[in-house]
Amino acid sequence: MANNNENKVLNVPHLRFPEFTDEWKESVLSDFVERVKRKNKNNLCKLPLTISAQYGLVDQISFFNKVIASENMSNYYLLHKGDFAYNKSYSSEYPWGAIKRLDCYEQGTLSSLYICFKPYSHVSSDFLTHYFETSKWHHGISEIAVEGARNHGLLNVGIQDFFETRHCLPQSLLEQEKIAKFLNLIEERIATQNKIIEKYESLIQAIIYQKKTDGMRVKSWQKTELSKVLQERNEKNIDGYVVCSVSVSQGVVNQIKYLGRSFAAKETTHYNVVKYGDIIYTKSPTGDFPYGIVKRSCIKKSVAVSPLYGVYKPICDSIGVILHFYFMQPSNAFNYLHPLIQKGAKNTINITNERFLKNSIPLPKAENEAIYIANTLISIQKKIDMEKKMLRSYEKEKQYLLSKMFI
Repeated sequence: MANNNENKVLNVPHLRFPEFTDEWKESVLSDFVERVKRKNKNNLCKLPLTISAQYGLVDQISFFNKVIASENMSNYYLLHKGDFAYNKSYSSEYPWGAIKRLDCYEQGTLSSLYICFKPYSHVSSDFLTHYFETSKWHHGISEIAVEGARNHGLLNVGIQDFFETRHCLPQSLLEQEKIAKFLNLIEERIATQNKIIEKYESLIQAIIYQKKTDGMRVKSWQKTELSKVLQERNEKNIDGYVVCSVSVSQGVVNQIKYLGRSFAAKETTHYNVVKYGDIIYTKSPTGDFPYGIVKRSCIKKSVAVSPLYGVYKPICDSIGVILHFYFMQPSNAFNYLHPLIQKGAKNTINITNERFLKNSIPLPKAENEAIYIANTLISIQKKIDMEKKMLRSYEKEKQYLLSKMFI
């Protein structure tokens, strides 16, 4: 931990609003916040909370679709809107745990395993919210929760040590509020950008649904078994192509670039070859896709994937595009795969590459309609890719400012 000199004067941050010249001072966390120890006496509050890295403090029912808290929550902490909670669980996104503020509800209950607190009146709550996302904060926690102290997914962080971590904040509430307001504007823009992307993604699914519904009604679409439009490729990686993974968000992607390292076997000649436009079926459950995912390769060059994946060549590229976007919807993937899947030992998914083709989905009869729909979907996807690139730019800008506006 840092030395114990109270109110140590530190250099100003790299970026600062010019009207503020007072020096920032280092103090222990307990100078800025006070611990929340109020209990949910007589089980009065019935809203159990959990901490989500993405959504913050949310109620358990909306997050888990069930209550995992005990029936008697009298010993749980009672949080009010604006209170903070520290989750000692570590993850790739938050290797030293996450701190989130209660924003969505007026009050709720939280397990006593969490450390709860609220800011004093001379500290901006919004400022702290941003500060707890910085590397400066994470560094302070890392000094009291070394990696070797981890146990069963939890960090070994003592309550007293937590509140004695040392941090540097501007003494002026006005400066804190101005920094927070500036960062809030960037977060609002990021939120808007995410909504734009979600709207375009919803548009894709709306187009598929409407075309399918209208097509089946006027009989320009028909139920088609996938064996009629897909053929298993059955080519092995004897030429040593680059190994790729398949993900829900990224599709077919270079394994090292996506995962940070290769998970392939030393010898990959038995891996399956994937060519541009091929359809890949992964048999591993993930998130909203309990029976695996179906993706089209948009990589121009030939690549290789695990022999556990099924690789199929579409009868034409437009059908491949339609299949890619059709199976992007979790309900479509579930409804197609559920009748075909047999669960094996340890809940593993048993399905052969041949059996994957034995169910049907609605597809357009006419090639020109398939081409038109495919081109429309690809155009929207290109727009989504542009918006995601802009989103990454905003997120990088936010991270840069977080690193430069705090000591």
